[in-house]
Amino acid sequence: MPPTSARDRFLDLVRAAVRERQLLKLTLGKYRGPDASLRNVFVRPVDLKAGPHLAFLWRHATRDVTKNHPLAAAVGELERLIGADFLDAHLFTTTQNAQLETKPDGTARLKITAAATRAASATPPSHDRAKSHVISADAGWLRALGVTNDRGQPREGMADKFRQIQKFAELLSHHLAETFGNPAGGRSPAAKDQPLRVVDMGSGKGYLTFAMAALLGDRATVLGIEARPELAELCNRVAQEHGFAPRLSFSSGQIADTPLKGCDVLIALHACDTATDDALAHGIAAGARLLVVAPCCQKELRPQLTAPAVLAEPLRHGIFQERQAEFVTDALRAMLLEWAGFRTRVLEFISTEHTAKNLMITATRARPPGSVDDEMARQIRALAEFFGIRRQRLASALEFSLSAPD
Repeated sequence: MPPTSARDRFLDLVRAAVRERQLLKLTLGKYRGPDASLRNVFVRPVDLKAGPHLAFLWRHATRDVTKNHPLAAAVGELERLIGADFLDAHLFTTTQNAQLETKPDGTARLKITAAATRAASATPPSHDRAKSHVISADAGWLRALGVTNDRGQPREGMADKFRQIQKFAELLSHHLAETFGNPAGGRSPAAKDQPLRVVDMGSGKGYLTFAMAALLGDRATVLGIEARPELAELCNRVAQEHGFAPRLSFSSGQIADTPLKGCDVLIALHACDTATDDALAHGIAAGARLLVVAPCCQKELRPQLTAPAVLAEPLRHGIFQERQAEFVTDALRAMLLEWAGFRTRVLEFISTEHTAKNLMITATRARPPGSVDDEMARQIRALAEFFGIRRQRLASALEFSLSAPD
């Protein structure tokens, strides 16, 4: 019998980790497949209503795509990718870590080490082990806001909200690391004594605002801005009772009427219609290096949109008109951010089975403030002309003319 290859041994480890529910995460790198925009794939276990799945985050140059697969299908997908489209694979389990390095000629090397947080000889956890979360399920503020009970379990009707909080914290930690230089989201050593200034515009009941504050600790000051005074008061009380004050605070006000004096990170999740544009404009003006928005209720452009005659019949259905307006609005926002000097990504915030409002736009400052992209300006104007767009809130705030110059 021929000796087992390094790739086969690595895949055996992957199968065992999935089967025994010991998988923490799996990362694939050094892509050499046909999609020039694809960079990495990140895999993690998720528990859905349909049962345990693996979530694949496909990271492209300008967008992220999340797909959930049942365990057997997920393992089959990994068998297809590892050592073929991806030359590097890193496996992290509760007991050990493994790295597979594949050369272009197909030869491979496998390295296995004990997990940093658990000895390899420790007793493997059972299927009903407590799941590891970015935000601790036992956090007092989660109980105070009605998300979890005294046993650290989601309350009835709050399971989707709990997943949303965890997913948001996970995504934000990645983007903070990319933007500010280390996984904890802190700044470079030269600026480590200057806390990050984070603003959440339209913070609502504060679920994700508290998650940011918990994730960043004393590395940041976090301000939540909410139109409803009673919610701002509630969140300030919870922040005080659970040791977040004064680095976390909430203020009552409308997004459009609350200019920022300065911030590093601007968050606006589910700010309705043009409130997303107002938040983005405030963040850009305040010098933010990272913008994270999840738009909803994109109504502004719908009355303006025209389309080629070939689309007239399908667009007589209101649902298609609504989705076209969502697509055009958010595509225009992403392009305007690129024009203004940001590198943008559009991704699925959380699976549609948990919330229909699942689109997220992230933008990281890539060029100095004031610099613009003339080619992107041409593309924006071409898009506006194609759909008959004459005005758009973010374009107006950035003093960008949607009409081609004479």
